Formats: sequence, structure tokens, C-alpha cells
Amino acid sequence: MLVRLLYVSRAAESINPAMIDNIIAQSKKNNPTAGITGILCYSGSMFMQVLEGGRKAVNEVYGRIVRDARHSDVQVLHYEEITERCFAGWTMGKANLDKINPSVVLKYSETEEIDPYKVSGKVSMALLQELMATANIAGRAD
Repeated sequence: MLVRLLYVSRAAESINPAMIDNIIAQSKKNNPTAGITGILCYSGSMFMQVLEGGRKAVNEVYGRIVRDARHSDVQVLHYEEITERCFAGWTMGKANLDKINPSVVLKYSETEEIDPYKVSGKVSMALLQELMATANIAGRAD
């Protein structure tokens, strides 16, 4: 059974390009074996990530994230059983939310900055699907 999990967390340290590159490299190494696909979005000190795959595999990855000292204030925004993946082409795509056109963000938020802690999971998913549709996600699977 396929599931999709969207969560948000705060980074324990300032997010920097090397940290993102390391997370993406680990994901590209580990996710294919586990059947996990998804995207990692980041902004300032916040991560927002979608994980798709088998229920057991997604729950195991999420459990590791909750226990990871690099994350705090981890919250599930959306969890659902799915019939197909939205992000099947990404072992783990990435998007810097600080570089997204503010008009796109304003479609889903009261301000030009998206705060996943203050909007519904459905709103956050809609934003991420628009980012995918408008080619704002980097790291398509090789």
C-alpha cells in the first residue's frame, strides 16, 4: 500500500547548501532501495518534506527523522493512502522556498512567506504540486 506523508520541522542549525547537499546525497543513496520518493523543501531554518512509498518504509524514514538531532518541532501536516505517487520522478527533489516567486506563494499564504505551521497540510501539498508543475523542483531522478 502506497502512502504520502508531509511533515515540517525546524533545523537545529542554520540550513546551508552543504547540509542540503548531504541530505539529498543520503536520500539518493538510500531511497531507491526502500522505494521512497519525494521532495525536500527548505526556507530559513525550516524543512518541509514529502515522502512517498510503502507505508512501512515511509513510517520508518519518518521515525528516523523524528529522532534525528538535526530536526526539532517535527509535525505531520498530511498523511494519506494514495493510488499513485505525485513525486515518482524524484528519489529526493529539492526546492528552496526562499527563491520561489512570491506570487506563487501568495496563492497559498497570507504573506509572501509560507509558514507550514500556520496553513493546512492540503495547502502545503497544493503549493508543492504547483512547484512540481512549474519546474521549481531540482534533482529529477537520474
